[in-house]
Amino acid sequence: MAKGWRVRVDAADVVLRVTGAIVRPVVYVALSLPAVIIVAAAFTHGDTLRFPPEGLSLRWFKAAIDSAPFMGSLWISTKLACFATVLSLALGFGAAFAIVRYRFRGREAFRTLTLSPLVVPLVVLGLGLLQFLTWLRLNQTLLGLLAGHVLITLPYVVRTLSASLLLLDRNLEQAAANLRASPWRVMRRITFPLLMPALISATVFAFVTSFGNITLSVFLGTSGVVTLPVQIFTYVEQSYEPVLAAVSALVIGVTLVLILVVEKLVGVEKVA
Repeated sequence: MAKGWRVRVDAADVVLRVTGAIVRPVVYVALSLPAVIIVAAAFTHGDTLRFPPEGLSLRWFKAAIDSAPFMGSLWISTKLACFATVLSLALGFGAAFAIVRYRFRGREAFRTLTLSPLVVPLVVLGLGLLQFLTWLRLNQTLLGLLAGHVLITLPYVVRTLSASLLLLDRNLEQAAANLRASPWRVMRRITFPLLMPALISATVFAFVTSFGNITLSVFLGTSGVVTLPVQIFTYVEQSYEPVLAAVSALVIGVTLVLILVVEKLVGVEKVA
């Protein structure tokens, strides 16, 4: 009986290994193929967005860099994502610390509330925020748009930091406290360094979520505050020029640089 069971387990393990060896490359290709096609199409010499490209040229990269609407929207999206990331990190760390380290009435309700934007459809969330900000007279303002982006990035920060705080060895903090280190010194010298991979991970999640959001930006944005995804969405309704691919390729390049920097600092395997 034991031998037959061992044979079945070994056979199942072989099947899983073979399936993984086949499925993994397919998944990698499926995930990377759209980006590869967009980057390749950005180098076309033709006047329409198509793959394979018609010759090779950098003309559309120059057009993208010289385009005031796209560069202005890129700068707005970058600033908005940076501010939203900083605010969500500050609020998210406090919320995660309270949820993990303290027991208080309504703790589970508070946890659910901080994670609720993950389960509410963005269209519903956008409509609700629009009505609420209109009541506060903050609709179609940069402050209102920032509040919406903080709301959708906060759950990723809270979830990431909560998981890391649960796994953190508190004996190190208690040892520092027994040596008469102040709470702030313990936080600065022990807690923050141990949480650094989680903080970087939360930063990446928050920044990417804010930078790539389009639904809330459509509801809460204004004619003077247009983010890059909204600008691309608006432009593609009017034209199909390769400048769209060039702008996307530039964003992909910046993202790859960010990943390389994270890998150089702490290693991607610690952030994942």
